[in-house]
Amino acid sequence: MSDATEAAPALRLGTRGLSLRIRAGRLTPGTAVPAALAVLLVALAVLAPVLATHQPNTVDMAAASQDPSAAHWLGTDALGRDLYSRLLYGARVSLLGPALVIVGATVGGVAVALLCAWRGGWLDRVVSRINDVLFAFPGLLLAVLAVAVFGPGLTAPVVALAVAYLPYMARIVRSVAVRERRLPYVAALEAAGMSAWRINLRHLLPNLTPFVVAQATAAFGSALIDLAGVSFLGLGVQPPTADWGLTVSEGQSSLLAGAPGQSLMSGGLIVVTVVVFNLLGDTLTARIDREDPR
Repeated sequence: MSDATEAAPALRLGTRGLSLRIRAGRLTPGTAVPAALAVLLVALAVLAPVLATHQPNTVDMAAASQDPSAAHWLGTDALGRDLYSRLLYGARVSLLGPALVIVGATVGGVAVALLCAWRGGWLDRVVSRINDVLFAFPGLLLAVLAVAVFGPGLTAPVVALAVAYLPYMARIVRSVAVRERRLPYVAALEAAGMSAWRINLRHLLPNLTPFVVAQATAAFGSALIDLAGVSFLGLGVQPPTADWGLTVSEGQSSLLAGAPGQSLMSGGLIVVTVVVFNLLGDTLTARIDREDPR
C-alpha cells in the first residue's frame, strides 16, 4: 500500500475538526446575543473618536460634578470631564489590555500544550510540575510585583498576567491535545512520513482551535477584572488616560459625597463586559462538548 493510500483515511478522519469548527461557529440564540453584545462593545471602543461628544481629557472646573444633561449625557467627573466620552475612550484600554493578556497566554499555552502532548514522558511531567508552581501565584499579585519592578503602566501588568494565565491555558489545551494525539489519524500521518511539525500545525492545531477559542473567550473576563483591579490601585495606566478601572477609583471621592454615578457607570461596564464574555465562552464550550463526537 502506498503512502498516499495510507494517509487517505487519516485525512478523512482529520476533517472532523473542520466539521466541528463549522458547527461550533453557527450562531444560535444562546450564542448570538452575547456575541452581538461583544461585537457592540468592541465597535464602541473602535469608534470612540467618532461617537464621543467631548475630548476625554479636557478639564472644565466650571462644569465639575454635573448631573446628566444635554451638554453632558452622563454628567461630568470632579474635574469637569465628560463621563460619556471618557467611558467610550476607556473601553479602548479596558478591552485592549485583556486581549493582549489572552493572546500572549494562548499562544504560549498552546505551544506548551502541543509540545507536552506530542513528546510526553519526562518533559510532560516537568512542565506539569512547573505549572503547578505557577498556579500558586495569583495573577494580580504577579501584576503588582511586575509594576514594583518595572513601574506603572499597561505593559508590565499585561506581561505578568499573560505569564499567570499561561499555565491555565496550557493545562486545559493539553488535556484535549493528549486525546487528539492518540487518535488513529495521527498514527497514520506518522506512518506516511509526515513530520511532527506538519502534523501539529496542519492537523492537531486546527482540530484544537474550537477548544482554544472557547477557553480564551471565557478567560477574557477574568483578565479584564485583574487589569481593572490593577488600575483601581493606581498601578496600571496613569491619569489622565481613560480606563474603566481607573475611573472607578477616581469616582471614590464623588461616591463618598453622595454622587455615585461615575463609579457605578464604569463599574457597571466592567460587570456587563465580564458577563458577556463569560456567557459567550460558556455557550461555546457547551456547544463543543455537545457536538464533539469523541
